[in-house]
This record gives sequence, structure tokens and C-alpha cells, in this order.
Amino acid sequence: MWFIFALMSAVFAALTSILAKIGIDGVNSNLATAIRTMVVVGMAWIMVFLTNSLGGIFTISKKSWVFLILSGLATGASWLCYYKALQIGEASKVVPVDKLSVVITLVFAFVFLHEKFTVKSLIGCILITAGTIFLAL
Repeated sequence: MWFIFALMSAVFAALTSILAKIGIDGVNSNLATAIRTMVVVGMAWIMVFLTNSLGGIFTISKKSWVFLILSGLATGASWLCYYKALQIGEASKVVPVDKLSVVITLVFAFVFLHEKFTVKSLIGCILITAGTIFLAL
């Protein structure tokens, strides 16, 4: 089931890039990011209420709060940079470079989470990096 959700995430991320590139025309990238963020916040809270998950907010540990907040700050920084890049660059070049996050995530997961880094993941990283360089040039 995780694979289906991950695939759906990829499809929606692709739509995000195309829709954002069209919508950002003539709009300040920071303002565009703020508008997008408000929509995401609204959708997230609607899902919290629809799934009756609000009660869980009181059981979140301090450690989880810290890391969720840090994750939110990283997301915000990523979106601000992404929208600026998308505004001044071609979507077909910006998106592949943005997807280097896959390679960086694998390295971070190895370093910080002590996840396995296999020959298969190394080959994948090399191919993603090569593909990104090929597409971005």
C-alpha cells in the first residue's frame, strides 16, 4: 500500500510543478509560496478533522514537536527555493534538480538514521545524479 501512496505522491508532485509554473507567472515567488502553503495547511487540517485525529495532538512528545517543527522549517525553505527556481527557470530543468533530494535523502538516511546503503542504492544514486545532470544541461 505504501507504494501506491508514494506513486500518487509523485503524480501530485508532478502536477504541482506544472500548475505552479503556470500560476507563478507575474507573481512574486514568496507570495506564491505563501498562497500554496495556506492551501496545504487548510487541506491538512481538513484531513485531521475528517479522520478525528485532533486528540492525538496532546500525546505528541517534546522530541516529536521539535523535529516536526524543524521539518516544517525545512519544508518552507525548500518551497521558497523551489518556487524561486521555478519562476526563473524551466520546469523541465528545475524539477530534475529538485529531485536530487532523493539522493540527498539516501545519504542523510545512511548518516543520521543508520539505514543500509547497498550496492543497489549506490547505483540508484549514481543513475539519478547522472540523469539530473543530463536533464539539467
